[in-house]
Amino acid sequence: MKSLKEDYYNPFFSHIYVEEAVLEHPRTRAVLAAFPSARRILIHHYKDVFCRAGQSCAQQRRARKLILASKQGRLLYRGAPVCQDFGNDHFYYTSCVMNCIYDCEYCYLKGMYPSANIVMFVNLEDIFEETEALLQKHPVYLCVSYDTDLLALERITGYVREWSRFAARQSRLTLEIRTKCAAREYFRDTDPVPGVIYAFTLSPQAVIEEMEDGTPSLAARLACVAEAVRAGFAVRLCFDPLMYLPGWQRHYGEMPGQVWAAVDPDKIVDVSVGSFRISQDYLKKMRRQEPDSPVAQFPYQNDHGYCHYPDALMEQMEQYVAGELAKRIPEEKIFRWKF
Repeated sequence: MKSLKEDYYNPFFSHIYVEEAVLEHPRTRAVLAAFPSARRILIHHYKDVFCRAGQSCAQQRRARKLILASKQGRLLYRGAPVCQDFGNDHFYYTSCVMNCIYDCEYCYLKGMYPSANIVMFVNLEDIFEETEALLQKHPVYLCVSYDTDLLALERITGYVREWSRFAARQSRLTLEIRTKCAAREYFRDTDPVPGVIYAFTLSPQAVIEEMEDGTPSLAARLACVAEAVRAGFAVRLCFDPLMYLPGWQRHYGEMPGQVWAAVDPDKIVDVSVGSFRISQDYLKKMRRQEPDSPVAQFPYQNDHGYCHYPDALMEQMEQYVAGELAKRIPEEKIFRWKF
């Protein structure tokens, strides 16, 4: 497995597709200037490329193209049942970028999208406007990095900084930015904003090597977490998804010690624990695309359209990891996902 640089990812895009309507948008011009040698192709609508029939997502993941577009219609969505809401009544998410530069074997995006190419919606101001309208009604807990790793793409989009500046003006907004990257430079160069939580997905190194192709090592992620905590950022640790593999108990049992050796548990906002789960529709598509994947082909249990490990295994894994974490973290700060 080839690892990416353990910081921001700085990809090269050979082709950049641009919707005609956003060609002159300032963010479009900035992205095109950052990739002067990329071939630029004008299109009418991003779906003309992104949803094209007969695409091979596996081949695209080896040489992703970038698509610059405008997001229309509904821009904020209710949080899905498979996601943690951390006790928030008004839980939403938004997608200002679709698809991720990493290639995790278990990623639900493989079953969600017909393409592995990356779509960047440049009309971020429209998402801000819809968020402001919702905030007039009630507080909002908003996740902005579910359908991509937004922090890993920060050098291209700058969206984490833009979201942070927006959140700084919104007293009733809590923002979660989920990531697996190790962008220590970001936390050195940026000031914390109240209400913005950086949620780091942590996995044992064995899981990273087998299932999280291209992502930074556990050690690199923990160094980044430590940098963020030292700088005063609000940090959440996500032991989610827990992935089954031979020797899982040993791998997950060793991880808390590695985590607390790098990070003071008293400085963490909270932690989440949840085993792998996915909608049956996404899993069906993943199984067609990944016939040799142990993750996709595992005999999951299906409950009301959501697939997960059999109850006994799911309970064993989640209770074990939550129990290990409870040795250093108060139980009220451990959020375990439930159906």
